[in-house]
Amino acid sequence: MFLGVVQSFFLAFVLLLRSSNNIGLRWFGASILATALIFLDVYVCYTGLIKYVLFLNDSTEALVLIIGPTLYLAIYCFLKREDVTFKKHWWHFVLPIGYFLSQIPFYLAPISVKYNAYIGAYYSKFPSAKIPESFNHGYHYIKDIFDWLVLVTFLFYTILSLKMVWEEKSRLTEIGVKNRSSKYIFTRNTVAVLFLLLVIIFMVYYSFDDDGGDHYLGIFHSCLAFLTTYVLLSESRFFEKSWVADKYETIGQSKSDLNLASIESYVDENKYFLRQDASLNDLASTLKVHPNHISRIINQGKHSNFNDFINQKRICFSQGKLVDPNFSNLTIEAIGALAGFKSKSAFYTAFKRHTETSPSAYIKSFSPKL
Repeated sequence: MFLGVVQSFFLAFVLLLRSSNNIGLRWFGASILATALIFLDVYVCYTGLIKYVLFLNDSTEALVLIIGPTLYLAIYCFLKREDVTFKKHWWHFVLPIGYFLSQIPFYLAPISVKYNAYIGAYYSKFPSAKIPESFNHGYHYIKDIFDWLVLVTFLFYTILSLKMVWEEKSRLTEIGVKNRSSKYIFTRNTVAVLFLLLVIIFMVYYSFDDDGGDHYLGIFHSCLAFLTTYVLLSESRFFEKSWVADKYETIGQSKSDLNLASIESYVDENKYFLRQDASLNDLASTLKVHPNHISRIINQGKHSNFNDFINQKRICFSQGKLVDPNFSNLTIEAIGALAGFKSKSAFYTAFKRHTETSPSAYIKSFSPKL
């Protein structure tokens, strides 16, 4: 369990420090940091080290209610491709903040209260300490339903996350994308883990009183910490041969095997241009060649760079959808997103550059004239 806690802290700090331009990874890192603090608390309780910091007993309970919201917001950023701010999504944190405020009397309670709470959970046969008669135990009303709050929170955010992944799957199927992006697969697996965690929490709460089964959750957390590290390292370019390749060195596929026709064939057949995360490095990694080699082929064959090459295909796709009656219920911005553009401004700029007209003017040109 201790190794899992250490690994979680390391992973959380890496994600929080190295993902300044990716809000989704920051929320994911915040979730991992919360779990690291929670299971550090569990570890010191199981080992008896809590006696040195008894005043911190049960101080991480509110963080348990943060795991669901932070994982959901990370998935939201990945799939909706929108940044999430606390100002806009504050309501997700009403429950954990409310629970924290309700437990302030316990946090400020005499050490004897903390001692009794600890031995009551782990050593019920030990004698309890004497508590001042004037002490108010009103906080127990909320504390007694903490397990139910955890289960309801995890169930709620599992359903929300599952709904979002299902909608993304339907969207990709609708536009004919066969190969799922790494981002989609990662979020789908995250939802699966969230559901599995919900099941394990329910089984532990059902089988044990108080905190008796937390070590099972700790084992699951440790395995998950190392598995997450493995997944993130697997996605890193560090292990790709192209990471240390010479400028025009190709990997796996020789220069003679790759040409403009084969590149276009892959991009068109797999609807690669519809992916918002489409990039020269990603395509090169998929085709197992150096990015500069693909760039040179496109430059020579199309007299344009990679971004223009991809945007041209996106514009052709969007032109068909803009005048298709089956897509008349979608806004211009939605069709732009469907075509792979990350923002409305990017879509309008690319559309005007390639067609010398705006999307709205293009639609009007196909409207019946009265």
